[in-house]
Amino acid sequence: MCLAVPGRIESITGDDPLTRSARVSFGGVIKEVNLSCVPEAKVGDYVIVHVGFALSIVDEKEAQQVFEYLDQIGELGAADKAGTVTKAELTQFAHDCSNSATRQDR
Repeated sequence: MCLAVPGRIESITGDDPLTRSARVSFGGVIKEVNLSCVPEAKVGDYVIVHVGFALSIVDEKEAQQVFEYLDQIGELGAADKAGTVTKAELTQFAHDCSNSATRQDR
């Protein structure tokens, strides 16, 4: 299972909409990300990234909430070092996200 996680755009290179890319920070880890799905993205925006592609722009509050959830399950550090997350950790993460969405809908 793969997760799409938020990151903050630090810099952008390229003008071609299909090859435009950004250096995106994920809790201090910088990765190169393709911006073809979010042509309106700019430096400072938070984007949801999956397999190297920014899929959507999210506000900072939502991004910080996801960082908190990921931090709770050790995703930011443990997965980067070990490359894996346990099924129990993913289940708890999905449960917490679901509960948060339900609370916000009320």
